[in-house]
Amino acid sequence: MAAPDPKTDLHRYLRTGREALLWKLEGLSEYDVRRPLVPTATNLLGLVKHVASVESGYFGEVFGRPFGEPLPWFDDDAEPNADMWATPEERRDDIVGLYRRAAAHADATIDALPLDAKGDVDWWPEDRREVTLHQILVHMVAETYRHAGQADIVRELIDGQVGYREGADNLPPGDKDWWDSYRARVEQAAKDAGAQS
Repeated sequence: MAAPDPKTDLHRYLRTGREALLWKLEGLSEYDVRRPLVPTATNLLGLVKHVASVESGYFGEVFGRPFGEPLPWFDDDAEPNADMWATPEERRDDIVGLYRRAAAHADATIDALPLDAKGDVDWWPEDRREVTLHQILVHMVAETYRHAGQADIVRELIDGQVGYREGADNLPPGDKDWWDSYRARVEQAAKDAGAQS
């Protein structure tokens, strides 16, 4: 067995999370990748736009390696949550392209710097601003998987598709009748527990 390499391990998890997030867009219409299915308006293309934006910052200016592309949704006069949805003028291909470029920029930073490289997150509280590449890698793995999980739920609401890549749904086997029965059992358990409280 090879010696552990935390940087390689974290980078691999980050790449896998990126792929899972992008896979959620595959096969969907423009409407479906943009439609908000929960009260907070979470949507698939907005999640990709958001993660691209934060990844470009965490692996860019935090380490003195600016991404170099303007992100107007982060300007001081931008409306709140502008990074969490796509306007009609913002094309899916452009946002996916931005995500891929942000990922390539992040990969270059990860490859160039050691895990103990120091950075400064100027939008974090003063006492936590000084960070290392290791901390930011852990942070971005968590951030990416958090949003990939949200995307998994949104995609399931759209067309029932689940998992982190095609053919890997990570669910027990079962047909529609089994899943309907299972869901009914879980719902009944929730009702029973609620009645007891």
